[in-house]
Amino acid sequence: MTRQVPRASVADTLRVLAAVVAPTVAKGVLARRPRVVAAEEQVDADGHAVRLLTELRGRYGHEPLLLNLPGRDFALVLHPDHVHRVLDGSPEPFAVASLEKRAALRLFQPHGVLVTRGSEREELRERNEVALDTGRVHRHAGAFLAKIDDEAADLLRRADRTGVLAWDDFRRTWWRVVRRIVLGDAARDDSITTDLLTRLRMDANWAFAHPNRPRVERAFASRLHRYAVRAAPDALASPGVESQMPQWLFAYEPAAMAAFRALALLAAHPEQASRAREEAVLARDSGADETDLPFLRACVQESLRLWPTSPAILRDTTEETVWNGHVLPQGSGLLLFTPFLGRDAENLPYADAFTPDLWLDGRPEHDWEAIPFSAGPAQCPGRDLVLLTTSRFLAALLERHDYHQRAGKELDPPRPLPHTFSPFRLAFDAVPAPQPVSTAW
Repeated sequence: MTRQVPRASVADTLRVLAAVVAPTVAKGVLARRPRVVAAEEQVDADGHAVRLLTELRGRYGHEPLLLNLPGRDFALVLHPDHVHRVLDGSPEPFAVASLEKRAALRLFQPHGVLVTRGSEREELRERNEVALDTGRVHRHAGAFLAKIDDEAADLLRRADRTGVLAWDDFRRTWWRVVRRIVLGDAARDDSITTDLLTRLRMDANWAFAHPNRPRVERAFASRLHRYAVRAAPDALASPGVESQMPQWLFAYEPAAMAAFRALALLAAHPEQASRAREEAVLARDSGADETDLPFLRACVQESLRLWPTSPAILRDTTEETVWNGHVLPQGSGLLLFTPFLGRDAENLPYADAFTPDLWLDGRPEHDWEAIPFSAGPAQCPGRDLVLLTTSRFLAALLERHDYHQRAGKELDPPRPLPHTFSPFRLAFDAVPAPQPVSTAW
């Protein structure tokens, strides 16, 4: 005889809503609210959430934990084995296009792969992977690297004049890189298009509660259409993937947070910073493939494990599922809370430390202990392109400069790293660095 999976008490459900759901919604799921993130950093909100979920798993067991909500079966996935099952079983029987996700993304990508199912999703996913060259170095990698180096050099010239590298300047430069890669060089200074996207994403934070803005949506779609039909030869935009272009722009922006936090991690760990610089200089001086920066890629992935830019992975069950003899009803929502998965001290001995070498042997990805780009059949198809962009951008910044944090929450190894860490208040002193001796012939 099977029983329903455990259901949290009303009191524990309220604790989850207060410690997990409310702070996640408040800081913005699709577009961050910097002031809220700063406030949550002060109280280490994600740390409270991780400790609560650890406690609930110990009390209720490893099966998905249903929350005591009226009108909607919604469960927390708390064990690595079950995370593996959910992600490996996407999009069937664990649909990517969850009810909440469709409500939010309708505002700026109503026809994207993330909100579709069945054959339509399969077709869009295939187009997406072809455009992004998923699983290999992108065909336009050389052009993309030139754009990245060009913008990074401009950012460094400004930092050399002021001696400071701060978030606002970093973000403006990052958006220029993203617009040039996704839309083409003509979009370098087209902040109107990305500002429209930001406005729609801020609305989408409210999902069901926010009405559509037809005029804003039409203006954004019209501007994207113009770039798609012009189809710059060294950009991602083209008519066949127009419905995916909002997702690419949206997904690229949080990568700036991951890269800037990675810079903070390196500033706090001089030995790893020297190693990253040596890798960057060697790749440049030796004429090696500059897309191959494994240690810098690992630093970005470690930044994403420690402070995920996607705070939640959502799925809906398309059929009744059984978990160790316990039944989860069809149509249930599933929540994988990524700050918990990457900091699960019971399963990850390195949970609160900066350990980029873990990514060099593939352990976290192989075991799915940490999932910065999701995993399984629905893994982010832009993973390789995002890592190419972030690692090359960091390499350009690190080749000739050292960075010392001057503002923002201080990282103080070997003490445990904070669970909540805002990039928006970060600033660094940028100073010329001693150059490592190249071993290139």
